[in-house]
Amino acid sequence: MRTGPDFASSSVPRHLLRGLLGFGPTAAAVALVPLAGPLVLLVAPLGLIALRGCPVCWTIGLVQTVSRGRLTRSCENGTCTLTRP
Repeated sequence: MRTGPDFASSSVPRHLLRGLLGFGPTAAAVALVPLAGPLVLLVAPLGLIALRGCPVCWTIGLVQTVSRGRLTRSCENGTCTLTRP
């Protein structure tokens, strides 16, 4: 049984590609402001779309993607535990 949001991708390579497509334009937009002016910041939202909103959400999704299938969460009587399947 899952509770809370799920930020994971279907595979680690796919998630890393999303990270590259997200962090690349976002970092480039910020780094190029001194050279190209503030208009280049219009590229940053494209990176945030690839990250599904925020870098922290992407990072949480990476952890979920890597751990998917390796740990199982079970809750009984108000106590939750992580076990290997």
